[in-house]
Amino acid sequence: MLVTLAQPNAKAEATLGIGSKAPAIDIEHWLQDGKGFFKPVKKFEKGKVYVVEFWATWCGPCVMSMPHLAELQNQYRGENVQIISVSDEEVEEVKEFLARENKELKKTFDEITSAYSLTTDPDRSVYKDYMEAANQQGIPTAFIVGKTSQVEWIGHPMEMEEPLQQVVSDSWDREAFKKAMEEQQRLEAAIQEISMLAGAGKFDEAIKLVDKQLEETDDAALQANLKDFRSSLMLSAGHVTDEVVKYYRERLEEMKGDWMSLGQFAYSLTAVVQQGGSVGPLAGEAVAALAPIVDKVDAEAKPLVYNILAQLSKIDEKLDEAIKFQEKAVELSDDRQKKRMELFLEELKSEKEDK
Repeated sequence: MLVTLAQPNAKAEATLGIGSKAPAIDIEHWLQDGKGFFKPVKKFEKGKVYVVEFWATWCGPCVMSMPHLAELQNQYRGENVQIISVSDEEVEEVKEFLARENKELKKTFDEITSAYSLTTDPDRSVYKDYMEAANQQGIPTAFIVGKTSQVEWIGHPMEMEEPLQQVVSDSWDREAFKKAMEEQQRLEAAIQEISMLAGAGKFDEAIKLVDKQLEETDDAALQANLKDFRSSLMLSAGHVTDEVVKYYRERLEEMKGDWMSLGQFAYSLTAVVQQGGSVGPLAGEAVAALAPIVDKVDAEAKPLVYNILAQLSKIDEKLDEAIKFQEKAVELSDDRQKKRMELFLEELKSEKEDK
């Protein structure tokens, strides 16, 4: 969450939002018409629901969303719902893409997208009226335009199944979603500021801002993410308090038996120390949780996991244990990895001799 929410530049004030009248669309090229079911649209008709979705041939998540869009269009076919996907690429580029085959589905993208209206608008007029006006910077992004021609929802097309169903059935709570989206945007701005402070090494100031956000946020999922971020900042600041240790011990218990999650957590601890932070007893406890299940680790990942175990054992001041883990990392490494692994092993052995 923290990576995706922290934006590098401040955004201009949005002119299109939830409840706004949806701008008319002037699309240059309509390449799919739902097998003749749909006609090109400029103005939205009252009583009908539209999805205006922005995509590109080079966008992996956009391509992955296509079968889902087709499924939704087929589900609502005949219920006054029209899905309109808008690229800003040249016609020939899109046509070349449509001719390709989706190997998993064994269908061309032309066949997959034939259920809905797929278009391209190289002059980007629709993109400007929607994406830029709403301060949306990433694709795919979908806008649900409701029966009163107002914007009801903005988000990732893979997450719009429930909102679309509620808009169609007249059970959608627009104001509640608007409030939630405004809260999300407020939090984005705060996360940006917190991330900048942390990046500058001002961890204590960043922690104070996280505490402020925790007080102002009711959403349980956001609170969980903020608490995780706060604990990470505390370690980076060198504040290994009983509260922080308790928090991560609970996390370790939740990850018990899951080598991938434990490996990622263990790696994050090494990164904290490399950046000047402290992890206290958590280094040894992470080793105790991960080492017993190292046999379950995928073969290609084992050298890296043993290396992480060695690093944590060194942090925990258990050099004999660190050397054993690193010897295993060297043994299992391929030619590309081996030199780096051997260098760390030599470092560990030299440190032991010096003692």
